[in-house]
Amino acid sequence: MKYNRLGRSGLKVSELSLGSWVTFGTQVDAASAAESMAAAYEAGVNFFDNAEAYAGGESERIMGEAFRRLEWDRDSFVVSSKFFWGIKPGVNSENTLNRKYLLSAVDASLDRIGLDYLDLIFCHRSDPETPLEETVFTMHEIVASHKALYWGTSEWNAEEIRAAYEIAERHHLHKPVMEQPQYNMFWRGRVENEYKRLYEDYGLGLTTWSPLASGLLSGKYVDGIPEGSRASLQGYEWLRASLTDPEKNKKVKELQKVAEAIDATLSQLAIAWCTKNPNVSTVITGASSLQQVQENMKAAEIATRLDATHMEQIDQILGS
Repeated sequence: MKYNRLGRSGLKVSELSLGSWVTFGTQVDAASAAESMAAAYEAGVNFFDNAEAYAGGESERIMGEAFRRLEWDRDSFVVSSKFFWGIKPGVNSENTLNRKYLLSAVDASLDRIGLDYLDLIFCHRSDPETPLEETVFTMHEIVASHKALYWGTSEWNAEEIRAAYEIAERHHLHKPVMEQPQYNMFWRGRVENEYKRLYEDYGLGLTTWSPLASGLLSGKYVDGIPEGSRASLQGYEWLRASLTDPEKNKKVKELQKVAEAIDATLSQLAIAWCTKNPNVSTVITGASSLQQVQENMKAAEIATRLDATHMEQIDQILGS
């Protein structure tokens, strides 16, 4: 397992990480979560991603219980949470990044996970209704109070990130260090194009999510929606059209040939491909079983087999 600096910060994160979206609290209970986290940790993973909104806070509780079961040294792992959506109804407690909400949300998150501090905190989306200065000052205060070590954004556009950075720089505040965007073979524009100047100007780090495009790049949807898959879950109906897209699944079949050529599964190829981008600090993987974790972790070794010829073949298949 390689360890990369998170942008220009001194913090190092494993090139593969484990996230809890969809799985913890929906498909995975505390015992299974601990088992999966232990397998990832043994493979070299040191970063575990979460968010207050995942399963309405249950995901954080489950991860916190797993940490207590595993009894790892706190210095040996990095954990995150994200704030914006909220889990309680109210004009100042959901879909906001105002000061009142953020200060309450980080305390509640720490309580659910059972830790003294979070390593990374993200503004889960941007908030056009709250002055950006208010959000930046509050995130700085959370870091300055040692409730978190670094702060960043998730799915913000380049202009918003630049504006936040410039506010922090002008007022000598803690600056946003990282962004958490979607990135995979079918979703490349933001990471590869829109953010390009941010890497050069600010050293922005990336903790990317959905390397399998919600499962599309695993190949499981080539023949429809299998029972028990993410697209079959209640509340994820919105994913079905994309996952069963004929044109995308045609490309998935072609990608399978590249995977076979390097003795990898399609999922391993898709994850390994993400790690080849030098601006990606860590690729967040997800899994609903121990076997999936073990398979995904092999992508770190698979990445060493992906040479320029393979990458060119992939681009040709994708039409990039």
